[in-house]
Amino acid sequence: MEYTRLGRSGLSVSRLVLGTMNFGSRTSEEDSHAIMDRAHEHGVNFFDTADSYGARPGEGLTEELIGRWFARGGGRRDRTVLATKAYLPTGSGPNEGGLSALHIRRAVEGSLKRLGTDRIDLYQMHHVDRSTPWEEVWEAFGVLRQQGKVLYFGSSNFAGWHLAQAQEAARTRHFLGLVGEQSIYNLMTRWIELEVLPAARAYGIGVIPYSPLHGGVLSGVLRKQRDGLAVRSGSGIWAAALDERRDAVAAYEELCDRLGEDPAHVGLAWLLAQEGVTGPIIGPRTIGQLDGALRALEIRLDADTLAELDRLFPSPAPNGSKPAPEAYAW
Repeated sequence: MEYTRLGRSGLSVSRLVLGTMNFGSRTSEEDSHAIMDRAHEHGVNFFDTADSYGARPGEGLTEELIGRWFARGGGRRDRTVLATKAYLPTGSGPNEGGLSALHIRRAVEGSLKRLGTDRIDLYQMHHVDRSTPWEEVWEAFGVLRQQGKVLYFGSSNFAGWHLAQAQEAARTRHFLGLVGEQSIYNLMTRWIELEVLPAARAYGIGVIPYSPLHGGVLSGVLRKQRDGLAVRSGSGIWAAALDERRDAVAAYEELCDRLGEDPAHVGLAWLLAQEGVTGPIIGPRTIGQLDGALRALEIRLDADTLAELDRLFPSPAPNGSKPAPEAYAW
């Protein structure tokens, strides 16, 4: 396993992040526990969850499942860099969502109880709360850090401007601020390259891409369809994304065939090659999917291959001759 620092922090994390969104909903508890054990065997130490994950959103069922895995002992908790999130509603009351000091306190206590732990290593805002001032958020976070209940803080789905706001507000309190930002990022969705990725690099915030294969569209979907296999990207928004860029996806799969690599592994390897990316979140439903994802760590994409991928899935920068955010300058 390869390890890196999470942003500018001293925290060492694996370059693949185990996502748990499927645990308890699409993957049984027994299989979820087996996947987490196998992740540790591979050296994957960075696990991501949220208080909204589970078969019934808002009830924290995935956190409870992870808590029962920790309770099995064997050093499982101490070998895990545990990340969870808060923001989405956990009930119908007016203060059961968002990032008010009241909800943050309740959400942390709920997550700690469900996870059966005394601390959260990385506590992430699942979304920016435009109605709560940063002074309130950082004051609440500062209390949690003083209490030892949370060690590091992160964000998710933030714009570059939000990252700047958060970091400058933290700076006034002499806080470390954010060390991680989770964003959707993959070859087909490169919008964060405009502002989010440059801001994260400037502030020393590690980027943790989710949906690295765009819902399976980059996992060899056309080949699987030809082979009569059921694929997640065969319906809904993923089907629309495939229909819109079918020619590019077909050319991508042909490129992967020439490389002799699985398209899913190439998609992960491309993310690992991007400056500022800590590691993509993989959400395996089976041990086999987890085992296969490790191949991405061994793939080194040369300059010609990276250029071909840029041609197939170009960056949205308004001026391709310059990297963002300088693409806006003249």
